[in-house]
Amino acid sequence: MITMTYADTGVIYGAMDPFKKACQLAARETARNIARLNGGEFRELEASRGESAYLIETLDSYLAHVEEGLGTKNLVADAMYALTGISHYDRIAQDTVAMIVNDLITVGAHPLSVAMHLAVGSSDWFKDEKRSDDLILGWKRACTMARCAWGGGETPTLKGVVTPEAVVLSGSAIGIVKPKARLITGTITHGDAIVIIESSGIHANGLTLARTIADTLPQGYRTELSDGRSYGETLLDPTLIYVGLVEDCLDRGVDIHYAVNITGHGWRKLMRATQPFAYIIERLPKQLPIFDFLQEHGPVDDREAFGNLNMGAGFALYVEKGDAETVLDVARKLHLGALVAGHIENGEKKVVIEPKNLEYSGETLAVR
Repeated sequence: MITMTYADTGVIYGAMDPFKKACQLAARETARNIARLNGGEFRELEASRGESAYLIETLDSYLAHVEEGLGTKNLVADAMYALTGISHYDRIAQDTVAMIVNDLITVGAHPLSVAMHLAVGSSDWFKDEKRSDDLILGWKRACTMARCAWGGGETPTLKGVVTPEAVVLSGSAIGIVKPKARLITGTITHGDAIVIIESSGIHANGLTLARTIADTLPQGYRTELSDGRSYGETLLDPTLIYVGLVEDCLDRGVDIHYAVNITGHGWRKLMRATQPFAYIIERLPKQLPIFDFLQEHGPVDDREAFGNLNMGAGFALYVEKGDAETVLDVARKLHLGALVAGHIENGEKKVVIEPKNLEYSGETLAVR
């Protein structure tokens, strides 16, 4: 049987990741430019190069900066809007904010301000007040969920770059780690517990694959899943925001050794840290109907699915075994599903997913 891969849809990490690494190398050479400020008070934290958030050290804190984009999930919302009359752009707004702040918190930073960047192909896009109002409402609500301010944004019209009916949604955020002891530095050790926090669904990664599958279905986005919901509606379940989880864990004294926002590269992202460790997964989060559907109708095999999609795992914390129960308690109080999924061992860098008999070597994740 021929299976579908993410590369088949035109998303080829092997082509993109070398560019990211080249950017990191060039960017490192600019770090000295901020040392001139305020008598040398500011300097980059070099170890943050290649992490999900970039850090600048000050005398008593670290400032964190993130830029992130939504991807193509809004195209699913556009298709469902045409079918149902419901814009779903409040959900799309939450997806975008979540993509930004969930990266920021991986270093222990508290989001301070989020800015929206909404690029359109035609100014006519703003004439749909229902859609615009939903986007504004959703962005404001998501910032409240992320415990931060909405600081502003930019709305360029890029005729000839963006198609007239579409938008490109992205944004940035600044955050702070204060006191410095709250910094998550990557102090992973042998025997650490891997606590996985469940996702709400596909979140905002893998939508190009999902849209390609929709094109093969006779009923398209109206196709029903096993739980009776439509494919399109399920794809639009908004990304969870994990800011409260990390902040509350730190407030309760949990020593978070590392944090991972599981987005592109799927479960391979579990080995994002530079150190050579084996990440052994013994238990999986509950299998959501959306992933069963994607795998069946792609078809998409387990190696491709876990290597590129979140497969029910939205976020991961690496902590000492003794802290794992506190993380689970914080998650319960925030109504987030969580489980101790495995542990970390010294050895060759790899991710081993025992229930699926899968193994990904360190060479399959080349983001730094």
